[in-house]
Amino acid sequence: MNEERIPRATAKRLPLYYRHLNLLYNQGKIRISSKELSESIKVDSATIRKDFSYFGELGRKGYGYDIAHLLQFFRNLLDQDEVASVALVGVGNLGTALLHYNFMKKGNTQIEIAFDTNREKVGEKIGDVPVYHVDDLEKELKRKEIKVVILTVPARAAQEVTSQLVENGVEGILNFTPSRLSVPSHVRVHHIDLSIELQTLIYFLKHN
Repeated sequence: MNEERIPRATAKRLPLYYRHLNLLYNQGKIRISSKELSESIKVDSATIRKDFSYFGELGRKGYGYDIAHLLQFFRNLLDQDEVASVALVGVGNLGTALLHYNFMKKGNTQIEIAFDTNREKVGEKIGDVPVYHVDDLEKELKRKEIKVVILTVPARAAQEVTSQLVENGVEGILNFTPSRLSVPSHVRVHHIDLSIELQTLIYFLKHN
């Protein structure tokens, strides 16, 4: 398997496959065809077969896919046995909601620490996550060895905070701000713009 040739769209679907296969396994299902999987997760069966083909022979013709085998394969591929600790910067309304969201029930990701400038929030725990002042960002990121950050600060502060994160060894940023961030080539940024997603949905509803 050459991970360099895996399309981004395929990589983004892998957690979806894993989550659904896990549900099927817990229900006692032994095997599944690409057509059955397609009907369950609403992804075209040809797309599923193409995605799986990047990783070699995962199924057998006339049999389909062994769910236990697929589940173990994707578990190893996605490092599901290793908890990924992340930090959150910006404890506003959205940041607070994310802190209350229990990632551990959904996968292997855990928000371990949060940062904000609001002195009233600093020192508190939100969703069992301790909130530190951004002045402690460098010390705490290094102490926790955190490389991934969720960014939910105001747009005007996004680039400044991002630069600070990069200086302190952060390699991945999940950006919930509308700002397009400038980062070095070794840092990966995924943009989650809820307003754009909503506008896109409305556009397709009107023009479908």
